[in-house]
Amino acid sequence: MRNKLMAVTVGALLGLSGTAAAQPPAGKGPAKKEAAATAGKTELTWWGHAAFVLRTPGGATLAIDPWFSNPKAPQGAQWPEQVDAILVSHGHFDHVGETKALQQKTGAQVYGCYELVNLLGIPQDRAMGGNVGGSFKVKDVTIHFVEAVHSSSYAADEKSPAQYAGAPMGFVIQIDNGPTLYHAGDTGLFGGMSQIAERFKPTYALLPIGGHFTLDPTGAAQAARLLGNPTVVPMHYGTFPLLAGTPDKLEADLKKAKSAAKVKPLEIGKATAL
Repeated sequence: MRNKLMAVTVGALLGLSGTAAAQPPAGKGPAKKEAAATAGKTELTWWGHAAFVLRTPGGATLAIDPWFSNPKAPQGAQWPEQVDAILVSHGHFDHVGETKALQQKTGAQVYGCYELVNLLGIPQDRAMGGNVGGSFKVKDVTIHFVEAVHSSSYAADEKSPAQYAGAPMGFVIQIDNGPTLYHAGDTGLFGGMSQIAERFKPTYALLPIGGHFTLDPTGAAQAARLLGNPTVVPMHYGTFPLLAGTPDKLEADLKKAKSAAKVKPLEIGKATAL
């Protein structure tokens, strides 16, 4: 999968015109002072693909699947100066992204599958490996590791063989006095989504809709029903031609599925109050 996606990535990058990449690796380039989160609000910023930065009322900053150099990353964007936790759903390059460089820059704790975090070269005291069923507290956030239906392997670079990286996962992120977010990672449809709904009652579900490797809009609409009809934030679409699902198609499929879920597409690079 890595080689196929890398080939697609190269093609996408060659076809881009006027789209700047994300901030260079840690320590290079000017850093802008980050705006404080709106008082009492949770703020979510989409970096394109499955990458997000989440800021909470209690002062926690989480980076999720931080592929900040993806072809859709916001032009001229600077990496967060302060990050408490980096969540990595699985080992594929388009989700690990710049995890190691971001960790080195910020000193953040890295959370993910036990096998994966031990492959990333993260300092031992900063690597928080776990598995489905694990729960972790970061300031005013509780992070739960939940199931995903996908695959997971990791290669340190193009010349290194891919290694087994443990199970893929999703994350349920409960914010004290705030919303509960479910970041599904890369996944297909599975019945356990109804158990996620029963236990956690997510307010927002960050669901892949691109298809081919993950849920397409029809599958995401079915997932929304299983999840109790939260507000759906679509992700993992449009990065490459293969990921052809769209928010408009998702809205149409939600209507066909008679789901009460709403769709909340995010503007890449814009902090959105939840």
